[in-house]
Amino acid sequence: MTNPILSMNQATIKHADLKQTIDTLTKAGYRSVGLWREPVEAVGLKEAVKMVADSGLRVSTMCRGGFFTMPEGPTRRASIDDNRKLIEETAAFGCKALVLVVGGLPEGSKDLAGARGRIEDALFELEQDALDAGVTLAIEPLHPMYCTDRACVSTLGQALDIASSFDPKAVGVTVDTFHIFWDPQVLDSIARAGREGRIATYQVCDYRTPFEKDVLLSRHYMGEGMIDFKPLTEAVAATGWRGDIECEIFNQAVWDTPFDEVARRVSDAFDKEVAPYWPAD
Repeated sequence: MTNPILSMNQATIKHADLKQTIDTLTKAGYRSVGLWREPVEAVGLKEAVKMVADSGLRVSTMCRGGFFTMPEGPTRRASIDDNRKLIEETAAFGCKALVLVVGGLPEGSKDLAGARGRIEDALFELEQDALDAGVTLAIEPLHPMYCTDRACVSTLGQALDIASSFDPKAVGVTVDTFHIFWDPQVLDSIARAGREGRIATYQVCDYRTPFEKDVLLSRHYMGEGMIDFKPLTEAVAATGWRGDIECEIFNQAVWDTPFDEVARRVSDAFDKEVAPYWPAD
């Protein structure tokens, strides 16, 4: 039986449409799903909300907002407006966490400090929208190898420093094992995130070298790589945070596997590598 706190992020079965995702997870006994906007928008928000509600699945997160490190101008305005739309879509599912991949360096720029400053500026514009909707904007620090093209926030500590200017109900953090396990300060940062009430979601998958040809597709089933899930999971649990733990895997071989097999393998890996370190309550 699938653990009741395990959620599967829709990206783990990337080629599944929303109906296939729902059917796969409910058949496998999952009780929660992390949604991506593209499959939702493919059927329309109203229909997607109905489909998920009828399935009985909880929505652990919506992915993904962010990408607002560009200078002021039409592209930045479009990005801010798009994030406002995503906040509304997240709230429509009764979901409390919109994951933010904040963006890397704008084209032609080497100014990391400037890019990081524009993240904070964007959050000031979005804070009230998030509070009004009851949605937490969950800054996701990404592994430093993605610093220039996807997220110039690389550590949980950095994410918390940015979030500290905002209401914890509006701006929090994503704790993703793939991206933060390497950080010598990670356990202290998880404890800090708990004290500050900033943990919006806990995501798990494994990290293994050598990387795939496309480093973006180098996430693996838990237990197939180098991450020790025990201290990370125990640290999150020690904060008192309780929510669905979400498995998110980007990997071509996983995407090429039948959906029901992926669901089973994620559940088995979770039971072995993560669940033993999570409180039974």
